[in-house]
Amino acid sequence: MWRRNGLSIVLFLLLACFLVGQVWTGFLSHNQELREAHRAGLDLWAYLHSGHFVSATFENWESEFLQMGMYVLITVRLRQKGSAESRPLKGEQEENRILPGPTPWAVRKGGIWKLLYGHSLAIVFSILFVGSFFLHLAGSWRAAVDEQVARGLPAPTCWGHLWSSGFWFESFQNWQSEFLAVLALVVLTIFLRQKDSAPVQTLGCAAQPDGGLNPRPAHSREPAFAGSLQWALRWRTPGEG
Repeated sequence: MWRRNGLSIVLFLLLACFLVGQVWTGFLSHNQELREAHRAGLDLWAYLHSGHFVSATFENWESEFLQMGMYVLITVRLRQKGSAESRPLKGEQEENRILPGPTPWAVRKGGIWKLLYGHSLAIVFSILFVGSFFLHLAGSWRAAVDEQVARGLPAPTCWGHLWSSGFWFESFQNWQSEFLAVLALVVLTIFLRQKDSAPVQTLGCAAQPDGGLNPRPAHSREPAFAGSLQWALRWRTPGEG
């Protein structure tokens, strides 16, 4: 189990660890802010339903799903010469892999099911982004209502908050950082290496003059991160034409 799923297990444990850390430190920080404003504090369960926690959590998840979904889509057509995170510039350099195992049900069924399956990764990321966006909106609006009411001011409507500069500032500050990270990975993998890491090219490979992934020996790993996403989209499943 560990050998086959170690990466997913470790990433899930890191997610759980950091989420617990966010809950606890956010709970302490928010209650301190309430005390300084001479307002009643929240217990932990109430904090988990507060606008402060919901907004902070989902504004980050929203940006992550936007980043991954956009990267899945833009790497279908766009290339970056020499980057390990890009498809080759020339189509004939690409490998069509048929992974061992049973043919997926959607591929066997064909028609609309095969079409949806062929775009399922982007579809799911889009759904996760939209869901996180509206949960961020709900949490941010609730936090804004609490703050305005505490000041004795009229509470904003959800629609009004959607078009407020404060809400979009929360989104844009995360969105720009996500695409900065992707840009850094795409560009830096042209020149830099990390021994035995999946997302980068092997140490002995230089960027090819025609761009794209460099030839790799049979034992080397293929690109991961978005590489794992884009290669997943390009791999042919058994029985697929």
